[in-house]
Amino acid sequence: MDLGINGRTAIVCASSRGLGKACAMALAEAGVSIVLNGRDEKILTATANQIAKDTGVSITPVIADISTQEGQAKVLEVCPKPDILVNNNGGPPFKDFRELDREAMLDGVTMNMVTPIELIQKVVDNMIKQKFGRIINITSMSVKMPVPGLDLSSGARAGLTAFLAGVARTIADHNVTINNILPGFFDTDRLRGGLQSWAQNTGVSVEEVAKDRASKIPAKRFGMPDEFGKTCAFLCSAHAGYITGQSLLIDGGVYNSAF
Repeated sequence: MDLGINGRTAIVCASSRGLGKACAMALAEAGVSIVLNGRDEKILTATANQIAKDTGVSITPVIADISTQEGQAKVLEVCPKPDILVNNNGGPPFKDFRELDREAMLDGVTMNMVTPIELIQKVVDNMIKQKFGRIINITSMSVKMPVPGLDLSSGARAGLTAFLAGVARTIADHNVTINNILPGFFDTDRLRGGLQSWAQNTGVSVEEVAKDRASKIPAKRFGMPDEFGKTCAFLCSAHAGYITGQSLLIDGGVYNSAF
């Protein structure tokens, strides 16, 4: 399917690896020029080179912490008027809520709620003016199905979802959409790191932990990043203008609900 976005430009935050990288690759395959963002220069450069080689589109890597005003300014300097914005950021690590002090909580809310809102504030008016804009927020299945230990991440991402639910309806008539994608367990560095930590704490092999976790997913496997990326690309396409204010759960059926 031709997604109808060839020649568009996109900012994909935290896109040097994992799900952000998968989104950047899928958009690039659709002919979208990409501004990549990450904090590790070596990994970011390698990702930029890979996507450019595989797709032939313009890839601009920007080393920056997107959670900071300075980082946002660096990204927007090279692409002040993107057609597409994919908000993505790392989340707070697993931690018992009793151990969270005020500074940690404020940092978590800044990373997973305030930062996406700030970026949307800075790009949405031009999207409205040109009558095209696609905004995707990568959140988490924990917004719908809380995961103990990820309380801060879950709360901040749920806050982002609620904040933007009304905003999405106010700009829909300008062909500007805001949607959220909620990933479950995907085969990324973050997941593998978590499996390794769990294996060390329990004294079993990583393979056993992975097999056990996958067995609890109705699909009986972890998601592949390219599946996620292609879903993101479709929601950014010219064909998705009537989809807005939605939270799409991609979890292999883990969240057990009819609605």
